[in-house]
Amino acid sequence: MAPTSDTDDRNDAVSSNPFTEETTATKKQRLNSSTGTLTSPAPSSSDTSEDSAHATQLPTLPFEIMVEILSRLPVNFLMQLQSVCKSWKSLISDPNFAKKHFRLSTTRHHLLITYTNPSREFVLTAYPLSSRFTELTATTATQLEYPLINRNRFDQIVDSCHGILCFALDQRFALLWNPSIRKFTKLPSLDNPKLKGSYTIYGFGYTHFSDSYKVVAVYCYESDGSYKTQVKVHTLGTNAWRKIQDFPSGVPFDDSGKFVGGTINWLASRDSFFSCVIVSLDLEKESYQDLLQPDYGEVVVLTISLGVLRECLCILSHSDTFSDVWLMKEYGNKDSWTKLFHVPYMGDLGSCPYTKVLYVYEDDKILLECHSGLVVLVVYNARDSTFKTHEIQNNGWMVPQIYQESLVSPCS
Repeated sequence: MAPTSDTDDRNDAVSSNPFTEETTATKKQRLNSSTGTLTSPAPSSSDTSEDSAHATQLPTLPFEIMVEILSRLPVNFLMQLQSVCKSWKSLISDPNFAKKHFRLSTTRHHLLITYTNPSREFVLTAYPLSSRFTELTATTATQLEYPLINRNRFDQIVDSCHGILCFALDQRFALLWNPSIRKFTKLPSLDNPKLKGSYTIYGFGYTHFSDSYKVVAVYCYESDGSYKTQVKVHTLGTNAWRKIQDFPSGVPFDDSGKFVGGTINWLASRDSFFSCVIVSLDLEKESYQDLLQPDYGEVVVLTISLGVLRECLCILSHSDTFSDVWLMKEYGNKDSWTKLFHVPYMGDLGSCPYTKVLYVYEDDKILLECHSGLVVLVVYNARDSTFKTHEIQNNGWMVPQIYQESLVSPCS
C-alpha cells in the first residue's frame, strides 16, 4: 500500500527518505521465506569494487556474527550505519532483520507524551524507560516531529505495536507511524456517515500466522433509541477497509482496543454502563469471544480499566480506597488471573485516581496514570509502599503511551 499524498502532510518522510530507496544490494539480498531468516548475499563485481576499501580497513567477520552484533544496537545508531556500505544498508533495511532486531530489543521502551499546546501545535515528547527509573526531565526528553502538518483537536493516539504508533484522525482516518525510522502511512477514509452522537473506537495489532498488521474501527451509532455497531478492518498492504461481523456485545466504551497476542480487547457495556464485559477479537480468524474477569472475592469493585503489561492482558480494578492490578498470565484462561500489585490511593489525589497502568519496572516499581484535574504520572514502589509523582510541564491535556523502538516499517 502506497502512502497517501495529502498536500498538507510531510509525505517526503516516506518518498524521499534515503533509507527507503531500493539499492542493488537490496535486490540481491536473499531471504529464506520458510524460516524467516537472513542469508548472506553473494558479492557482485560492483559491490566488490565499492566495498573493497571498507574490507581493507575493517576486520572480516562471518555474516552470522555481523547480524548478531548489529541486531543488538539501538535504532538511531543502525540508521547511521546504513551509510557505511551497500551490504550493511541491505541488511539493516531488510524486514527480517527488523523482526530479529525487535525480538532482541525488549528493554528499549519509551514513554510518549502527547498534548496540544495553546498555539494548537501537536507536541510529542519521548522519555526512555529502563529497569532503573530515571527522572522524566527535559534532559532525558526527545521532541518528536509529528508527520502531519495539520492536526485536528479530535485526533488521538490509539495504541502501539512493534514500534508502530497508531493515531485516530478525527474519527475518519487512521495514521500508522514509526517515529524511530520516520516512516508513516495514512490509511484511506472510513467513509462512515456523520450521524449525531456517532463515534469510532479503534484498535491496532499484529497477527503472526499471516504476518500482517491490522487496524480495526468500531463505528457506533444511534438507531431507534439504542446504539448499534459496524466494524471494519484494514490490513496493512491493502487499499481499502473491509466489513466484518458487527460487535457482539453492546458497544465498547474504552478509548481504544488493547492488543495482546494476536487479539484486540475492549471493555463493552452490555445491559448498562455499569455492566461491562471484556470482548476479544481474534485478528486472524476475525471472530469474537467474551473473556471472564478475575474473581475479586469480597472486594467491592466500583470500576475497572483494561490495559497491557508484560505482554499480558491487565485489569486495574478500583474500590473505595485502593486499586488492584490483575494480570492474565495465560490469555483466555480465567484461572490464570493473578493479582500483581495492591496500590493504595494517595491522599492528595482523592478516590479512584488511577486510570491506567503504563509500565512495570524490574524492581517492582509501576508507572501509573492519574487524573486529578490534570493528568499526573505516579511511580509506586511496591517494595516499600512509597509514591513519587512526576509532573510533565505542559499546558494541555496530556496523553501518555508506551512504545518500543524498532526498525519495523508501516509502509509495507
